[in-house]
Parts: sequence; C-alpha cells; structure tokens
Amino acid sequence: MTTGISSEFDRPLTREEMAGVIEGKGRARRVPIAVQHWADPSVFGEKAPLIREILDSCPCDFTRIDFKIPDVFQAPKDAPSYRWMNVDNFFPENTSLDAVTALQWDQLDAVLADFPDPGYPGLIPGNVPPDDGTYRVGLWWYWLFERLWSLRGMENALCDFYESPDKVHRLFRALTDFYKVMLRRGREELRLDAVWTSDDIGTQKGPFFSLEIFQEFFKPYYRELIEYAHQLGMHFWLHACGNIEMMIPDLIEIGLDVLHPIQKYTMQEREIAEKFGGQLCFWAGFDVQQIIPYGTPEEVREEVRFMIDTYYRPEGRLILAAGNNMTPDTPPESLRALLDEALRYGTEKCKGQQAFHPYSEAGM
Repeated sequence: MTTGISSEFDRPLTREEMAGVIEGKGRARRVPIAVQHWADPSVFGEKAPLIREILDSCPCDFTRIDFKIPDVFQAPKDAPSYRWMNVDNFFPENTSLDAVTALQWDQLDAVLADFPDPGYPGLIPGNVPPDDGTYRVGLWWYWLFERLWSLRGMENALCDFYESPDKVHRLFRALTDFYKVMLRRGREELRLDAVWTSDDIGTQKGPFFSLEIFQEFFKPYYRELIEYAHQLGMHFWLHACGNIEMMIPDLIEIGLDVLHPIQKYTMQEREIAEKFGGQLCFWAGFDVQQIIPYGTPEEVREEVRFMIDTYYRPEGRLILAAGNNMTPDTPPESLRALLDEALRYGTEKCKGQQAFHPYSEAGM
C-alpha cells in the first residue's frame, strides 16, 4: 500500500499511545486502526494470499491473544473436565446452535459442582507473541448473554429471566468467578493491557430484552468484572452488535472503556457520537453488511472519512475497525481502500493539531 506518508505513521502505535487514546488523554500520531482483527484471510478461498497481503500492508495497533475458553461439550485430552457441560449430554445433529438446550436447569447443581477450572494451564495459549511494546489484548467470545443462550438455547434463555431468575444468577456468578481468575492470569502471564469479549445483546431494531432485565441480570456482573480489570491495570473492551443505545449510559456508568461497533443501520452514528463521545472510546466498526461488499472503493473511502469525522475527538477516544467479521464477498480493492483511507485520513485528522503525550504533565 503506497500511502505517501511518513513511516512514522506507517508503524504500529505504542501501548502508551493506545492507552492515551482509550482514556481520552491525548490523540496519537494518527487514528488507531484494528480492522485486521475482523478479517480472516482463510475464508476468502483462493483470494486468501491477496487478502493477507492487503491486511499486512497497513499497521495494526494492537496484538490479539485468544484465551482457550472451555467448549460446551468438548474437552481437551489433558483436562476432561475443562468444558462447560460436565454431564452426559451431546450436541444434537442437524440442530442450529441457538436451538440447542445443552443445560437443563435440573442439572445446574451437577454442572456447577464440576465447573471448569480457570487454573487449567491450557487456558493460556502457546506461542504467545513476545512483548514488543505494542498494546496487548486478550480475547474470549461469549460473556454472559451469549454464554447463557449457548447453554440454554435462545428461546429458553429469553424466558429464563422471568421463569428461572435465581438459576440465571447462579450461572452468571460462576461464570464471573471463572472470568476473574482468567483476567488475573492474563495480566500476570501474558502482560495484557486489556481484555476484549463479546455479548450481542442487541438486534437490528433494538435490545433483546428490557433495560430493567439488563440492570438486574447483567449490570452487576459486568460492573464487577470491569472494575476487577481496572484493579489489575487493564482496560475492558466489549463487542455488542445491534441497537444497544438504551444500555450505553449504564455501560459508561460501570466504567466500560471501549465499545464496538456502533452498528450502522441499527443506530444513528452522529447522535450516538454527540450523546456519548468523550465518555468512552468508540471502536467504530465499518459496515460489513452493505458498504464494503457492495459499495465502490470510492464509497468505501467516503464512509471512512464520515466515520472519522463523526467519532473523532481531539482527546482521542476513537479506534477504527470493521463492524464484524468480513465475508468472502468483500472485494479486495474495497478492503484496500478501507485501510488506505483509514491510514491517510486518520493521519491527516491528527496532523496539524498539537498532540500531547498521554502521560505527560499536560495530559494527566
């Protein structure tokens, strides 16, 4: 990718620059970019080498390390109990993931009595990249709601808040205790700067459940884990698809640091930025449903500029990404345009405005 800009802007940001952007303590050399974590070259078939080349041509501003979280039914050979369901159930054939009822509530005592051990050595992956000064993020998918429906099935999960509230709380308590040990190990063994997880609590039209349900069943455990991450010296990142505008004030209140993706066509980006800009960092996600698969490269560039103009704050608080995993119908030339414009325009936005070091006296 020929950007025509200095190599100073062509290399990854430092962990100090990323921390300053996230905490609103100062812009970096350019707007941070982390599109690469939402594009897997292997899904592009014969185009995979070209996609990998395009992704590698642009700096990615954090290192991602995936925790080895337990599976629902499958366990590693060296730890037969390292799975969520240590009972004699199985994954039914020809059943969609959100329709599987892995956990019957009358099995809850047995499941919690033999819950996976977060001290399992394999939780920490092997071949971890060395610490090169780049910001490091530990990832696991499925926080609370996604883990609930992956065990109970979607229909059951949405009814459980009303029909079995005590059991939901017991499960969420056990999960939170597991995650707290995982976070501590991530900080101590991986030198993580942040943790990132997912909980898709929104649909295209609105949340899956009411604000009251969120505040009773999710907010206390969310708060506990976010505060624990902060005690350990880490930021907390959340991916939550769909329209979750109703929950954003609560997420800000409990200290969430980074929110992804502010999904296009589910919420009004300008309104969200005006209401909440500066109160947390937006990991703004480029639309993967319409613009990048079907738009022209120039339309992709226009959208990148729109996103930066919408979310950018002089004090930081903006990282660029894709809104979700890119699909194989993404044209390589559009992906190249996204990354090139993010680097070009994200640099121009920060140039000419005096940046200050996030941990200098002026930035504290």
